Amino acid sequence: MEDVLDVYERPYDPDYPVVCIDEKSKELRGYTPGREPTPPRPSPSKEEARDQREDYEYKRGGMANMFMVCEPLRGWRRIAVTTRRTAQDFAHQLKKLVDQDYPLAKKIVLVTDNLNTHTMWSLYQTYEPEKARRVLDKIEWHFTPEHGSWLNMAELELSVLERQCLDRRIPDEGCLEVECNAWANDRNQAEVTIDWQFTNKDARIKLKSLYPNICVIP
Repeated sequence: MEDVLDVYERPYDPDYPVVCIDEKSKELRGYTPGREPTPPRPSPSKEEARDQREDYEYKRGGMANMFMVCEPLRGWRRIAVTTRRTAQDFAHQLKKLVDQDYPLAKKIVLVTDNLNTHTMWSLYQTYEPEKARRVLDKIEWHFTPEHGSWLNMAELELSVLERQCLDRRIPDEGCLEVECNAWANDRNQAEVTIDWQFTNKDARIKLKSLYPNICVIP
C-alpha cells in the first residue's frame, strides 16, 4: 500500500507517466422484438408526465470486458472493449501502452492490482521473448496489495463510467465500444483529472490497526 501511495505523490513528469490499469465485465442486454421501451412523455403538469418505460424481459448478449487505462495527473484515459479477459488480452494492452500510448516515455510507471493475469509472465505467454522483454523494459511495475484494489485509480474511472454511461441496457460489443469511446473522449477533452488525497501519513493514522505492533524495549 505504501509503495503505491508513494507513487501517487510523485509530481507530474511526461517522461515517467503514472498510469493505472483495471478491468471490468459488462453484461450485454438488448430489447426483445416488440418490447422496445416506451419513450418519456413530457407534460406541463407533473402528474401527467411520465418517464421512459421498459419491459423487464431482455435479450441476452453475453459478456464483454473493458480495460481501463488512465493517467490521472494528465486527465487522460482509454477504454478497450474485449470479448475475453485472459493474460494474452492483458499483454496486448501492455504492448499498446508502450508502443502507441507512450512511445516517447522513458519509463511508464504502472499501477495495477494483483489479479493472476496481471503479471509480467503474460507478455511471455503472448509474444516472443525479445518482444516481451522490450515491453517490460519500458515498465516500472507497482501492484496494489491483496484486498486493496481501491488503491487503483483506474477503478475510480470505471465507477464513474458505470454511473454516467453504462447504467442502462447495452445490446452488443459494438455499441459498448462506441459508448465507452464517446465517454472517454468527452472526459479527455475536458482533461478531467483525479485529485488523490490519501497519503502514507493518512494511512498510518486511519489504518493503524493494520500495521504490526512494535514493542520497543529500552
